[in-house]
Amino acid sequence: MFELRLMCPENRVEAMSEALEALDALSVSVEDADAQTDAEVALFGEPGMPAPKDGWQRSRLTALFAEEAVAHHAAELLQVQDFFEGCEVLGTTAVPDQDWVRLTQSQFAPVDITPTFWIVPTWHALPEAAREVIRLDPGLAFGTGTHPTTRMCLRWIAHNPMPARVLDYGCGSGILAIAASKFGAAHVMAVDIDPAAVESTELNASANEATLHAGLPDQAQGKYGVVLANILASPLKVLAPLLCSHVTAGGRLVLAGILERQAEELKQAYAPYCQLTVSDTQEGWVLMTASL
Repeated sequence: MFELRLMCPENRVEAMSEALEALDALSVSVEDADAQTDAEVALFGEPGMPAPKDGWQRSRLTALFAEEAVAHHAAELLQVQDFFEGCEVLGTTAVPDQDWVRLTQSQFAPVDITPTFWIVPTWHALPEAAREVIRLDPGLAFGTGTHPTTRMCLRWIAHNPMPARVLDYGCGSGILAIAASKFGAAHVMAVDIDPAAVESTELNASANEATLHAGLPDQAQGKYGVVLANILASPLKVLAPLLCSHVTAGGRLVLAGILERQAEELKQAYAPYCQLTVSDTQEGWVLMTASL
């Protein structure tokens, strides 16, 4: 396998991606070239709607080809096209043959949320200290317990009594919804705009013998004692009135996916509805909560 890497502006991403696919690329991925810097920009859409842009102002495209000659030929053809203006070929490199299953598994070890609450991949033995366990394998949806935002949410769930009704908005793998069920919530609703996340949540819940309902956002109905949303700061600001409308009087709102420098923005966005405070921090991320 060989990777062809290119840089291009946002207005060229769609044309370049289509051209790469037409040139026999096995896959094409797009990343923010400014990720992990102050210039990083989150792309998101309204619930149920696509993202507003095809890429970032500085987008890095990576196309995978079966043969080196095909990758080089694709690069040569792209560079003479009118739509290549403003783009740049970064290079072509070989992707070494790997046992991808074994490599992927080696990257996911058991994660301790508390001394007795662990997230454990199915191929690992249970740690001796584990009393509460979620068995979860990496899949198509976000949320394996390794990211600081997920760990903070799980810690919060483990340390706070769960009410009868809990909503996990933007459920990803379903890990927060499963945890809420395991820690006592009788009715857990998990919703996501991505059907793959809904499917992943249902499969993971079944594997963990957790009782919950999963679906698209419009299936979240009524009020909940706890509303969890581990997404990103920008969509959380847009969702402020919706999320708060689902919290029962005296209930709790729990938000994650927020960088420390974004905390004040979130406080201002939610000020008309509740008073957010920072409840936990880890590796530059914060967990924000409110009582309504």
